[in-house]
Amino acid sequence: MLFQPPLARKYAELDGQTLREGIRRFKDQLGKRLVILGHHYQQDDIIAFADITGDSLKLSQLAAEQADAEFIVFCGVHFMAESADILRRGEQQVILPDLSAGCSMADMATIEQAEVAWKILHRAAGMPITPVTYVNSSAAVKAFVGRNEGACCTSSNARQVVEWALRGARPGDAEDVGNKVLFLPDQHLGRNTAFAMGWPLSSMVVYDPAEPDGGLEPEQVRRARFILWKGHCSVHQLFTPEHVERMRARPEPYQIIVHPECAWEVCQKADDVGSTEYIIRTIREAPEESWWAVGTEIHLVQRLARLYPTRHVRSLTDIQCLCTTMYRIDPRHLYWVLEELVEGRVVNRIRVDDETRRWARVALDRMLSLRPSQPVSAK
Repeated sequence: MLFQPPLARKYAELDGQTLREGIRRFKDQLGKRLVILGHHYQQDDIIAFADITGDSLKLSQLAAEQADAEFIVFCGVHFMAESADILRRGEQQVILPDLSAGCSMADMATIEQAEVAWKILHRAAGMPITPVTYVNSSAAVKAFVGRNEGACCTSSNARQVVEWALRGARPGDAEDVGNKVLFLPDQHLGRNTAFAMGWPLSSMVVYDPAEPDGGLEPEQVRRARFILWKGHCSVHQLFTPEHVERMRARPEPYQIIVHPECAWEVCQKADDVGSTEYIIRTIREAPEESWWAVGTEIHLVQRLARLYPTRHVRSLTDIQCLCTTMYRIDPRHLYWVLEELVEGRVVNRIRVDDETRRWARVALDRMLSLRPSQPVSAK
């Protein structure tokens, strides 16, 4: 994780109204030269100033389409700002208001670990392997996947990307048909996606980068179709099967919808499983007076409850499932970076080197060339 030096004392002394008025003033001064992106998991005090809201890849794509925007201020986490820099146009500059806003999942798969794993797995695999990386990964890991004929995926299109990566293999095929898939860094999205496609859990093994040889025997690698990286989302990992069972025991007719970054056991007990955009669309289009328990980040759940008061929307658990690194982006840091831009200084710029950017773009473009996205699993 990058280090964010403390802001000057004057920013800590600004009250909420001064911050809000200042941010609006700076936005007006910068005009079309600026676009502010707000990820769905951001707090409302940030979303209020976002020109575009969405998930990480959608935001990066839409920012690149803003022909007049010189500055892209990404209110998200580090890998998202990297993705925006990979997809940006020409001389656009990407800024992350707080450099300490990282992603624990992305940090669970470093480029050094991925390169070591690739050598180990190839020695034991006995057949080709296609690497697939969730977009929640570093630019370096995306570039590694691009160089090795793999692709990125999102939680919306993971199924389409995995189908492509298997090179025609189907459940029940002989071991020498198609390719194996190395899925990183989120084991849960990989497992839930493969299982929804009909692959049994017995076709999957977990590679642990902290263990010698990933904690796997060569025979385990040879027999597996999916090699899942031992990584997870610290927010979605908090949801448990017991939370689902407790919700089922309530008198209200809750329908349970969860993100595919949740554990397999949770997804199996839920009524529906899908990406952030899918969850939003499902709640938006749901009948009035319907009841929903949602297994995803708390800021989004609370926002959905406010936006759609005629639906009964709550979190799947009373635990505050908060993305703490996303929460580092606050109005003070946003005020600071905008004030610096108004004064002609670019701070906290996120730069991906040209070679990494080129190969990471290959991995992203392979994904984008596939069919339109859809939920991982809709029961």
